Amino acid sequence: MELKATSGEGIDSWREVILIYNAALKQVQTKIEILNDEFQHVHRYNPIEHIKARIKTAESIVKKLKRQGYESTIDNMVKYINDIAGIRVICSFTSDIERIASMIEKQRDIRVLAVKDYLTFPKASGYKSYHMIVTVPVYLSDRIVDTKVEIQIRTVAMDFWASVEHKIHYKFEGDAPEHIRNELVECARMVSDLDARMLQLNNEILAIIQEREKKDET
Repeated sequence: MELKATSGEGIDSWREVILIYNAALKQVQTKIEILNDEFQHVHRYNPIEHIKARIKTAESIVKKLKRQGYESTIDNMVKYINDIAGIRVICSFTSDIERIASMIEKQRDIRVLAVKDYLTFPKASGYKSYHMIVTVPVYLSDRIVDTKVEIQIRTVAMDFWASVEHKIHYKFEGDAPEHIRNELVECARMVSDLDARMLQLNNEILAIIQEREKKDET
């Protein structure tokens, strides 16, 4: 499977396209890490457990273009594929997701193109996550290229479920038996309940700590 190199958007080779998307990925990842460090400094709390970053393979890009009915060219790849560069931000609690998304949106050189809120509106499979398509300027020696990056924000529990569901999807080539699909949906409900209970537990712990700190001050 190959991508045909054509002129357009200032990108005319696979090597250059990977260089640009890697640069965008590094920028966004660094920004998120700095925000996490600042949050720890100000609030003594890290909302982010860990960050995963990846560039989509040429094979995956070609398959996605074909599914969408487009010819496999670099122009089409840049125009129609939004998740070539992807970052997954894993946090402890559902309350952290909105907090992290808000911090990202406030970055001056990050422009949010689209949001998919699978927390409020989960997929039929049970999948839950918060997706943002953003652009960041990549400064080259002779030009600036606004480059798309997909950011996914989810809890540890959501990420575990999504990882297992992804493996099952590929094992059955997207056609898993109905009882397995139903079991995954039920597991997704259990994950949601777990997230809610862990958030409640964390809030109770924070309340106890704050009460103790107040008593110590008096």
